[in-house]
Order: sequence, then structure tokens, then C-alpha cells
Amino acid sequence: MLDNRGSFYIMDAIIAVVLLLMAFLVVNAAISMPAHDYSYESKDITKAQDIMELLSGKIDFNDNTFIAKVSSILEDGENSKESIMQVSEISQNKLDSYNIKNYRFCENNVLKGKVLASSGDYNEYDNVDVATRTYGDYSYTLSVWQ
Repeated sequence: MLDNRGSFYIMDAIIAVVLLLMAFLVVNAAISMPAHDYSYESKDITKAQDIMELLSGKIDFNDNTFIAKVSSILEDGENSKESIMQVSEISQNKLDSYNIKNYRFCENNVLKGKVLASSGDYNEYDNVDVATRTYGDYSYTLSVWQ
């Protein structure tokens, strides 16, 4: 009789372990089930934001940024044609160094939407990524498209 009772306890323990193992596997499968990933649909949606972050990030140890440098050139030159041309050249070189095929960089506030640098035909594309940063009185917008 003791032997039969012991075998029932062993069978009961084995069934309990199997049930726990099945519950663990079900929970693990539910947790590791992949969620739908939308990133393939909008893989370049932050391209302008990323580039604008690079432009507004520090470029030297004097805490200067590209946006600050461009703004100071415009401000020191009192927004003259020469200062705008100088900023356009610097901006064009900087954006070309990032290997961007299609972009438009403009100042919206003081220069009233003056395009400082551009590459590609802006009017041909519907999917345009835009980022804006402000420095002092100047507000810069970068548009990037494919």
C-alpha cells in the first residue's frame, strides 16, 4: 500500500511539473511574439531631423554649432548679399559632405524663406521630411526627400 501511494505522489508531481512547464512555454511564446514593425514604412522619416541635429550640434571646443556659425555670419554681415552668399556656400559644402542627394536648406524668419542651399527638384516629390531649428532671430528649415 505504501508503494501505491508513493507512485501516486510521483505521478502527481510529474503532472504538476508538466503543467508548469506548459504554462511557462505558453507565457514565453506570448511574450516573445513579434509585434508588427512599422519602421519599414517610414525608414527615412527622421533623416532631416538627424541631419539638423548634426548641424545644431557642437562642432568645436568653443561650444559653437554650425547653425550658430551661420547665424553669426548673417548677423555680422547685416544680412547683406555677401553674407548670404557666404552662408550659402558654407551650407552647400556642409550638406554635400553628408552625401544627401535631395535637400533644401532655408532661413524662414529674417530672410523670409530665402533658400540658402539646395540640391534636387523640390516640386517633383510628395514625401518630404522637414526639420526646423531656431537660433536667435533666425529660423532654419531643412527639407530632405528621395
